[in-house]
Amino acid sequence: MAETKSYFFCGIGGSGMLPLAAIVRAGGAEVAGSDRALDQGRTAAKFDYLRGLGIELYPQDGSGLRPGQVLVASAAVEESVPDVQAARRLGLERIARAELLARLFNAAATGIAVGGTSGKSTVTGMIGWILHRAGLEPTVMNGAVMKNFATPDAPFASALVGRGETFVSEVDESDGSIALYRPRIALLNNVSLDHKSMDELRVLFGDFLARSETAVLNLDDSETRALAGALPPGRRFTFSFDDPAADLRGSGIEDEGGLTRFQVADARTGDRHQATVRLWGVHNARNGLAALAAARAAGVPLGEAVQALEGFKGLRRRFEAVGERNGIAVIDDFGHNPDKIAATLEAARAFLRGRLLLYFQPHGFGPLRAMRAELVAAFAGGMTGDDVLILSDPAYYGGTVERVVTSADIVADVAALGRSAEHVAERSEAGRRLAALARPGDRILVMGARDDSLSQFAREVLEGL
Repeated sequence: MAETKSYFFCGIGGSGMLPLAAIVRAGGAEVAGSDRALDQGRTAAKFDYLRGLGIELYPQDGSGLRPGQVLVASAAVEESVPDVQAARRLGLERIARAELLARLFNAAATGIAVGGTSGKSTVTGMIGWILHRAGLEPTVMNGAVMKNFATPDAPFASALVGRGETFVSEVDESDGSIALYRPRIALLNNVSLDHKSMDELRVLFGDFLARSETAVLNLDDSETRALAGALPPGRRFTFSFDDPAADLRGSGIEDEGGLTRFQVADARTGDRHQATVRLWGVHNARNGLAALAAARAAGVPLGEAVQALEGFKGLRRRFEAVGERNGIAVIDDFGHNPDKIAATLEAARAFLRGRLLLYFQPHGFGPLRAMRAELVAAFAGGMTGDDVLILSDPAYYGGTVERVVTSADIVADVAALGRSAEHVAERSEAGRRLAALARPGDRILVMGARDDSLSQFAREVLEGL
C-alpha cells in the first residue's frame, strides 16, 4: 500500500472496517469514511475514537468522496448507496474490505491467518498478545475489541498496529474472501455449518491450508483432521486434547470459576507446562491450546507462550458480564451460529446458577435459512425447562433480502421441542419483555453479531431491571 494513497471507507464503523481503517491510517495513508450509524446518532464514542485517529467522517450521502480516493466497501454494499454512486461519477477505484486487508497481510514477512467457524477472534487475540509479549511487535487485525490493548485513549482496540514484520489476522470464509490470503502460518481450529454448505467449506479451508507454509491444525475437530491428511507431514503442526500423536498435546482441563487450567506438552521439544486461561469454559481451553500451537509455529518457546497466555484478558462481547441489578445478572455475548451458541450455553450452565433468559438477534435472514435446524438444536439442547428464549427480527440494514425463514419460524421450532420461546419483533419491546419476565436469581444473556448496538442494548436491559 502506497502511503500517498487516500481511502474512503463506506461503513467505517463496522467490526471489520474500523480496525482496518485504523491500520491503514497508522500506515500513513489519508483515511475518511461514512456510516449509517453515524447518521443515525448511534455509537457516538466509536466515531469520536476514529476522529481521534485523524480520520475525517462524513454523512453517508456521497459528499465525502474526492478525486483520487479509493473507495473501500464490503461486497454487501449495494450500488444504490450514495457513496458508491459518487465514487462511480468520480471514476474512483473501488476495493472490497477483504481485498485491502489481504494486500496488507500478504505484504508482511510473517502472516499468521486464523481460520475456522468458531473462536477466530478469541484465538487471534490470544496469538496477538503472546507475540506482543514475546517482543515481536505484531500488527493484529481482529473483529472484536482486545481488552489487553484497550486503553482510555484507544477504547476500540480491535486492531493493534505494530512495528514488527508479523501480521496476525482472522480470515473470513463466509464471503469466500479467505481465498485471497497467502499465509506463512495458517491456523484452522474447526469447520462447521455457518454461512456456506459443508462441501463449499471443505474446499475453501482446504485451499487455505494448501497455500500456507505451515498449517496449524486441530485434530480434535473431525473436519480439520480430514483436511490435515491432504498435507505433507513436514508442513503440519498439530494440536489436540484427544490425540496422543499431536505435536502439541493438551490434557487435564480443570474449570475453576472464571479460569481454566490444563497441561500442555510439546512432542517436538519435550517441554511440559501448566497453562491457565483466565476465561470461562472448556472451549476457551481449546482456544488457548490453538493459540499456543500457532505461537510455537511462529518460533515462540512454549514456556514463554504459556506465561503470556495467562495474562490474556479476553475480548469484549465474549461472555462479558454487563452488571447485576436486583439479583439479576446481564451478560453480553457474540454467540450467533450453532457452535458459538452451544458453547455459550454450555459455559452458562457450568458457571451460572439460576434460570436463563436468552435474547437472540439473528444477523440476517440468510443465516436463518442456512442454519435453521442447527440453530434450533443448539437452543433446545442448551435450555432447560424453566429457561426462556426471545428472538427479535434479524438485523436489517437496507437492500433486498429473501425472508424465507424468519425468527418466528425458529421460535416455533424451538417451542415444538418443548422449550419456552417467544418471537418479539422489535428489539426495544423485547427488552421490556425481558424486564417483565426477570426475577431475582435469573441470568439474562444477550446474543447476536454484526450489530455494535447490541452492547448498548444489553446495558439498557440492565438499566431497565
